[in-house]
Formats: sequence, C-alpha cells, structure tokens
Amino acid sequence: MDTAYRLLLAVHGVAGTIALLTFWIAAFVKKGSPLHRGVGKTYLIAMCGIVVTAAPMSIIIGLGGKPGIATFLAYLVIITSTSMWLGWRAVRRKRDQAGFRDARYAVVAALNLLASAVVFAIGVEMSMTLLMGFSLVGIVTGVQMLLRRAKPMAATRWWLEEHFGAMVGCGVATHIAFLAIGLDRSIRAAGIDPPGWYHLIAWFLPLSLAFVVVPWLRRKYMPKAGAGAPVAHRA
Repeated sequence: MDTAYRLLLAVHGVAGTIALLTFWIAAFVKKGSPLHRGVGKTYLIAMCGIVVTAAPMSIIIGLGGKPGIATFLAYLVIITSTSMWLGWRAVRRKRDQAGFRDARYAVVAALNLLASAVVFAIGVEMSMTLLMGFSLVGIVTGVQMLLRRAKPMAATRWWLEEHFGAMVGCGVATHIAFLAIGLDRSIRAAGIDPPGWYHLIAWFLPLSLAFVVVPWLRRKYMPKAGAGAPVAHRA
C-alpha cells in the first residue's frame, strides 16, 4: 500500500508541475493561437493525471484512518474534474449551447451539489472549517450550472466565458495543490514547520483571486452587454 501510494504521489507531483507551468504559459500567450491551443491541451492532459492519481490516493488515505482528508481530496477531484470538463466542452460545443447544457450537464451540476452537501455535513461533524468553507465552491458551481441551463446565456461568445471561467477554476485547483501540498512538503523537508496562517493563505488566496480574475477576463474578452441573440434551449 505504501509503495502504491508513493508511486501515485510521484506521478501526481510530476503532473502537477507540468500543469502549473503550462497554465501560466497558456495565460500569457495569444488567446486562440496554435501555441495557446497546444499548451492548453497539454495542461488538460496534466490535469487528467492529477485527478486520476488523486482519486485512488483519497481511498488509500481514507483506509489509513484519515476520513476528513480523504473526503476533501475526493471532493477536490469532483469540482476540479467539473471545471476541466466544462472548459474542454465549451470549446467543443461553442456553436451549440443547447447541446452543451444537455442532460449530462445537469447530472454534473447535481453531483457538485450533492458532494458539497456531504462535505459540509462532514465538516460540521468533524469541526473542520476548511471542509465547510470549500463546500461553497461546489454549491456555487452547481447552482450556476442549473441556472444557466434554465436560462442560457445570451452573448454570442457565451462559450468563451464558460471556457475561461472553467480554466480559472482549474487554475485555482492547480495553485492550491502547489501551495498546500507541494510547497508545504518542501518547507517541511527543510525542517521548517509552516505557521497556521500559511495553510489558510494556501487554500483561500487562489480562490479569492479567482473572483477578481474572472470579471477582468469578462470585461476584456466578452462583447458588450446585450450583444448576440439568445440561444434557444432544448432539454
């Protein structure tokens, strides 16, 4: 079990490093360029490596007697996978908003709400503020998805807003993993015990910055309000 976990952790770390680097490359190169698309694909592949290794890691951690950490890791897999799926799917379905918001979209939204409810309940039971606070991410994601399914976005470039919103969400997960896990391990390996406030910054700073970055991207790349005709929705 220890060997399997160490192998998963090693692959997880490599994938995380690649994801961190390619995220910033994609952020700075010209949007829509061949380089942006190529680096973006590499980023998503690396993110797939992260979630594929994190899922069994959460099981191993749970079996090792740490249900709180295991639950939170599994929850991160769900909300991160959702952002990855939405970001990729928005580009693939950019001419078909109704198809983008199909039955599978509704199921993923419901899964986020269910996972958030479970995480919040466990957080209350175990008095873990981190679990309770981060349960809001899945709630916001699930509610927003259902609202947009009921009333599709009117802007012609709706898919672009979906795409960069989802990619910022992935970026939040990437940086939390780096700060709270990768950098934390490096600091401890150097014989330094990080103070309690460091962990709050590691978990909540990337999330807080997302609320600034997404509106900025919307103003920079989206058409003015009212541009584009509403897209008819089909169930």
